[in-house]
Amino acid sequence: MIYYTQLIFIKPGREQDFHAFEEKVLPLLEKYNGELIYRVRPDKTAFIESSRELPYEIHLVSFGSRAGFEGYKDDPERLALIEMKNRSVEKITLIEGFEL
Repeated sequence: MIYYTQLIFIKPGREQDFHAFEEKVLPLLEKYNGELIYRVRPDKTAFIESSRELPYEIHLVSFGSRAGFEGYKDDPERLALIEMKNRSVEKITLIEGFEL
């Protein structure tokens, strides 16, 4: 099992575009043996300490393999909607990890 954490930073005022993109692409995870474990939109008070800007959303997703992740990332249906993501997302920090 491989895990991906995304720290997602949204362009101001583009939240609805981001939500619309997520509604369409998150269901595709299952097609690639992916699972959305957590999707968190933390309030500023949830952060105890920070040395950087705070993300709008945090996702923790698992896949059976890196190939599953790559398949999801390159899915034609998802890529057809990528402009929605580009319009709304300032940046994403992607962290790959494994269960210990």
